[in-house]
Amino acid sequence: MTNPASMTDTPDNTHTDLSLNNELDNPSDDYLDAYLNNNDDLNYETLTEALEQTVFENFDDGLYIGMMSGTSLDGMDAVLCQFNDKIDSKNETQQPMRLLATYSQDFPTRLREVLLALCQPNGVDELTPEADEPSSELDWFGWASREYAEFASDVVNTLLQQANTDVEAVLAIGCHGQTVRHRPQMGFSLQLVDANIIAERTGISVVSDFRRRDMAVGGQGAPLVPAFHQALFATADNTRVLLNLGGIANITVLPAIAHEDSNHQPANDIVGYDTGPANLLLDAWTALHTDKDYDAGGAWAESGQVVEPLLNQLLEHPFFARPYPKSTGREDFNLAWLQDELQKFDQASVYVRYSSADVQATLTELTAVSASTQIKPFLSNDTQESDAVYVCGGGAMNNYLIKRLQAHLPHCTVQTTASLGLDPTWVEAVAFAWLARQTLMGESGNLPAVTGASKGVVLGQVCFA
Repeated sequence: MTNPASMTDTPDNTHTDLSLNNELDNPSDDYLDAYLNNNDDLNYETLTEALEQTVFENFDDGLYIGMMSGTSLDGMDAVLCQFNDKIDSKNETQQPMRLLATYSQDFPTRLREVLLALCQPNGVDELTPEADEPSSELDWFGWASREYAEFASDVVNTLLQQANTDVEAVLAIGCHGQTVRHRPQMGFSLQLVDANIIAERTGISVVSDFRRRDMAVGGQGAPLVPAFHQALFATADNTRVLLNLGGIANITVLPAIAHEDSNHQPANDIVGYDTGPANLLLDAWTALHTDKDYDAGGAWAESGQVVEPLLNQLLEHPFFARPYPKSTGREDFNLAWLQDELQKFDQASVYVRYSSADVQATLTELTAVSASTQIKPFLSNDTQESDAVYVCGGGAMNNYLIKRLQAHLPHCTVQTTASLGLDPTWVEAVAFAWLARQTLMGESGNLPAVTGASKGVVLGQVCFA
């Protein structure tokens, strides 16, 4: 069923639907009062109880699509997956998630160019409008919202076609949209996407706008993925740290589950926050100085030498010293910031010589140092323990970066989430499929200890198909 809010055709509700429809043309106040008073099924104490009377009761059997385009803007990832909370007859939890199909597509050149411009204040001033294109920032925002949605719709339809899956089997799409401004200190975050278009083009309900509800209760609106990490990866055996290396690096610390509270949630607090830049700067510097969009495997960085004085200067950015919860983005770290820092460095260190490959090596070290510095306090540093760091995101494919992380974290193993059963490329997309499911179930999707919110809340807005 494509509309998760519609009532199922069961003996319990068919008569109710018909009796209500008979009065829709000229409903009277007396009729409505009598209808509401005589239908106990409408008097629900909780949202979850109400949802159980709809198709939401079948969320275990339904499929979900998750979509993600991160800060690095290297493309859009989409996954088709199924979640399972059921317990089998042996009282063992079944596989919690099945990844059924995946698809990734690079952004159209013009759309990516506009998105990058929108990520910087007044960045669209540098664009040269083509025929029938906008000329102001707000108009560009509207143009990109529509184009992004059309592109996302094509990605979804291609995913379903390749998976040979009918739209009726999918309960919802979780689409994060493209963050073009993240200002937690000002209480807002803007994700660009028109969910209405996606719902129309695909015939599937869309959950979007995940961050602002968390911000409405005092949170940073980020990171949101730790709640999913907890659901899928937490274990009683040891502390696990999930390190996502997207455009920005962020960590989730999952302490070993010692026991559960009365709500069947791990009693240990989950910790998660952004640690600093990752692929955002690495990709930008690579594109500026080579004919490639990214440093494949980190080979270019490995050919250079770390410029230690420059590294120390970059680490003086105030973000690194802030206590968590904290989040960041292109507003803090971007190519213009890097070039300003290089100019300051050149003026203060006129006798230091370095190459563009040396800068790439230094930026790689910046990611490794800033992330590992935040991870270390959460590890046991006991060689007898089995603490581990699991890397996901595009940076998981950067062999040199992984090598540098392992060098800074000698007392634990650094590996990708593939060893946990989920390829690192798809973790964030699956996370937003899971968050969409949480929304449909009326369950909270944020972790207050992570975002700084005053309470757990249901995230996102639903655009029904």
